[in-house]
Amino acid sequence: MTMDEEFTRRLLVVRQARHLQLPVKAKVYEFAENLLSLLFPHFSEETYSEQHDVGARLQLLRHDLKIALQPLQAQMELGIDEIAERFFENLPRVFADLWTDAEAINDGDPASESVDEVISAYPGFYAIAVYRIAHQFYRLHVPIFPRILSEFAHQKTGIDIHPGAAIGKAFCIDHGTGIVIGETATIADNVKIYQGVTLGALSVEKSLCSTKRHPTIEHHVVIYSNATILGGSTTIGHDSVIGGNVWLTESVPPRSLVYHKSQVRVKNVNGMLDELDFSI
Repeated sequence: MTMDEEFTRRLLVVRQARHLQLPVKAKVYEFAENLLSLLFPHFSEETYSEQHDVGARLQLLRHDLKIALQPLQAQMELGIDEIAERFFENLPRVFADLWTDAEAINDGDPASESVDEVISAYPGFYAIAVYRIAHQFYRLHVPIFPRILSEFAHQKTGIDIHPGAAIGKAFCIDHGTGIVIGETATIADNVKIYQGVTLGALSVEKSLCSTKRHPTIEHHVVIYSNATILGGSTTIGHDSVIGGNVWLTESVPPRSLVYHKSQVRVKNVNGMLDELDFSI
């Protein structure tokens, strides 16, 4: 057997063993985009004149969800019909939470002119919206599907929120690029975080994957850009402010101000032009 023949044989074995057990990414992405387009007219040009039309669209989305979940049926604790039923039962609460998120972002950003602008144009809102959808499937113990959803939002926004994270109401992401929120992170209500923030884990063995590995952020906390907070036992007390570039692996009490102090030197550039002529 030639090298090409051996390689194609191996590819065939891998594909036959897995392709019927994996959701089609395009169908997962399509479900998310169609759902958001129904919830928010900001994402769609489609109009609805009757309540019946909205209901019919919901039914179509329910059908599309069942098709997307079909390859995972043997791996799920619940049947496809029950998962779809539970998801759509929770959808009104998800919708209400997302409006609260949008209002929090609008209230907290002087550059925002309206809630509609937040929903239409802010990547932070989009990432939160997909997270709240994916989180429902995570809670229903659906494998792979919620992670595909979260990675879809990650690709579009640069914001990586694991669907397992527990995030409260009125969550505000400002700018957002580079944010990472781990699986076991807990975020209470009215928390605001800026770009580059990491809520991550300290190094743990794979066998400890089911333990709490990521920090807890209590209510009314602000975390400024590029702060890194690590560890499952790390708690940021309520009403605290975490400054930019801070590195934390231990808890801080409520109403704390934590900041990183760096030294900035100012010199006259006369006589230093060659030194400042960098090649990058």
